[in-house]
Amino acid sequence: MFDFAIHIATVASIYALIAIALNFQAGYAGLLNLGHIAFVGIGAYAIGISSASGVSPIIGIAAGCAAAAALGFGMSRLGRNLGADYWGIATLAIAEILRTVALNENWLTGGAQGMSGIPRLFQHIERPWDRSAFLAAAVGAALVAALLSRRLAAGRFGRALRLMREEPALATSLGYNLVSLKSKATMVSAVAASIGGSLLGLYMSYVGPDFMLASETFLIWTMVMIGGLGNAGGVVLGAVIVQMIYTAVPFAKDYLGISSDVAGAVRLGLIGCLLLACLLWRTEGLLPERVRRIR
Repeated sequence: MFDFAIHIATVASIYALIAIALNFQAGYAGLLNLGHIAFVGIGAYAIGISSASGVSPIIGIAAGCAAAAALGFGMSRLGRNLGADYWGIATLAIAEILRTVALNENWLTGGAQGMSGIPRLFQHIERPWDRSAFLAAAVGAALVAALLSRRLAAGRFGRALRLMREEPALATSLGYNLVSLKSKATMVSAVAASIGGSLLGLYMSYVGPDFMLASETFLIWTMVMIGGLGNAGGVVLGAVIVQMIYTAVPFAKDYLGISSDVAGAVRLGLIGCLLLACLLWRTEGLLPERVRRIR
């Protein structure tokens, strides 16, 4: 039971980090990125490739961050001539293109089989303390991301992003370069999501094309919307709630006597109902964004 609790907490912490990264784009800057999972996949594959090459995981994480930042810059530049909705569709297409490349380039990514045997962090520590150490690292990464996110949001950069989100014409008239703001927000988000992907690959000791399914992006969006767009604490709460639902349903199926296929549908249905309830009665999420008011 101890190992299972550690596992759930670790996965929830990693997804909280990834959701915080999306919130920086969607919550603060108002960017509709439907290909967010591409940054996660880049971080995960960077770890897989570095492991296969015998390179240190630290170098793999750094390489993943650099590649994700470059992709984020490219995405933002692509969207300078597109409306918000069309840019969201374009980001989804980019993520699908990258997943297709990972699925077919066996020499680099392992193809459909993925890349397994990735060495765990803290593998020199005896079990179960190695898992506890990894949990501490995952919680620490999510906490640092949340604090940095809140600090950036409270500063001049965060105020500029909110102004761009609410009144882009006013932001332009005040001298802000909207393309530059979008680029910076996307790149910051990409780096944080890449670190989350690297941690996920290290924890699972495996990375494959399933890491970049479009459904994963929508799952992360669900966490952000349930928790509260623009509130890092709310996003963490949303990630924990969704992970608790994912964990509770497999246990409930044994008591209800339902099959695994039905349990999967019930799990998605519960999350969908919770999201629908938030959209109907709590449109700003469980913990809404707090905007500082001038008195």
